Amino acid sequence: MERAFKANGIHSGNSPSCSRRQLLAKGWARHNVFEYDRNRVKTGITSRKEWDFYNIANEEYQLLISFANINIGGYVGLKLVNLKTGEVIIDAMKYFLGANKHVPPAKGDVPNRFKDKIGSAEFDFNTMETERTLWYKQTYKGKPLEANVSMDIMPGLENITTVLPFDEDKTKYFMTTKQFCMPCGGTLKWGDQVWEFSKENTFCALDWGRVNTIHKMVWYWGNGAQYVTDEKGEKHLVGFEITWAIGNESNATETCILYDGKAHKFGAIDVEKFPKDRYLEPWKFVSEDGRFNMTMMPTLDNHSDVDLKIGRMNCHQIFGWWNGDVTLDDGTKIEIKDLFTFCEYVENRW
Repeated sequence: MERAFKANGIHSGNSPSCSRRQLLAKGWARHNVFEYDRNRVKTGITSRKEWDFYNIANEEYQLLISFANINIGGYVGLKLVNLKTGEVIIDAMKYFLGANKHVPPAKGDVPNRFKDKIGSAEFDFNTMETERTLWYKQTYKGKPLEANVSMDIMPGLENITTVLPFDEDKTKYFMTTKQFCMPCGGTLKWGDQVWEFSKENTFCALDWGRVNTIHKMVWYWGNGAQYVTDEKGEKHLVGFEITWAIGNESNATETCILYDGKAHKFGAIDVEKFPKDRYLEPWKFVSEDGRFNMTMMPTLDNHSDVDLKIGRMNCHQIFGWWNGDVTLDDGTKIEIKDLFTFCEYVENRW
């Protein structure tokens, strides 16, 4: 692989490699410090993948607005799920063929705008200094569908950005930014039905990815946010990001706590019991440094299995109630009570 991206200010266990056939840099950062050049990525048919995935959720509904380009084509889509019943209310998608017809911005956590049209679907993802706005419109099952939502970006909001290599193939890597703790509000209209989202109880997590992957993978991903009140009665926004089992994590793990917009990095994480075939049993999370002490009591297996023959994504996204505590860099312990959010287990062939 030629130099697909370069980086400054990255935290890594080893010095960055300068090989033309290996990663130039690997590790983690509190902002996306990489310069990504999609034209220099050595790819197979579907190994280069680029996505902007917005997960908007509260205790009742999950709204997903996403775009993906998997080199041979891709999609833009909107999905609405009732988290009380598991009902998929809306699942609107428009597909396209071709690697270069619809290309998203090369960075996800700086001001940028991605405005495009795919078939009958139109969308406008606009990122500004202190706000993101998402607009999506198409006809779905004969009725007009339109989403207008906005999310707050607090001043100086940090995130967790990682680049992870794969031992199986030195030309492959996994680069993602998870930006979260973004209060989100707005409306979704479908025909005569209207769903409203409030920034008081709804949060958005952006999963931004620019990757070049091996064919078979598994991963876990969990993310959540809530307001907490300290001993002085002051309100704070706290959230967490946990992703693991992707690639070689010796230089970085995709784990962090956000507290009032500042990232507090903690170590590798796992679950006490492998959840496969018992997804609705309690999930006890185990952090190597003890700074993430949480248990999820599941209420819903939001299962999806997309099998396209050349690729498959089998995802068990488990929603439930989380309780426990997290520890900041200075040793302060923050108690998390009754946070409703998810952790997923995914088996992929793509």
